[in-house]
Amino acid sequence: MFTTEHAFTLPLGFLDADGTLHREGTMRLATAADEIEPLRDQRVQRNPAFLTVILLSRVVTALGTLELVTPKTIEGLFAADLEYLQRLYNEANRLDGREVTCPQCEHVFSAEDDRLGGSLPTPLIA
Repeated sequence: MFTTEHAFTLPLGFLDADGTLHREGTMRLATAADEIEPLRDQRVQRNPAFLTVILLSRVVTALGTLELVTPKTIEGLFAADLEYLQRLYNEANRLDGREVTCPQCEHVFSAEDDRLGGSLPTPLIA
């Protein structure tokens, strides 16, 4: 079986309006809808860089004691934390180097790093 959720600790943390620092969180694996639906968002259509914000707000399921992680939450992250989450997203949603078991014949094989479309799930800002 493979892991569908990944716990993380942000390098700096999200500072909310009350001054509480939130560092511990959970990110789930992305679905096809997570990568497709944000493309319809007007904010993404006006500024493609906003895709990262929408995408991360969909897959980060917990952050500290926050009840909900929203695009506004992701926008409020320090740059180092945003980069950290982008890297975690890319690593979590890749199969390269992992062993995969065929559900029918139970043959175990190594997955290749060929991604649909040949691109990373969310681009890292250089």
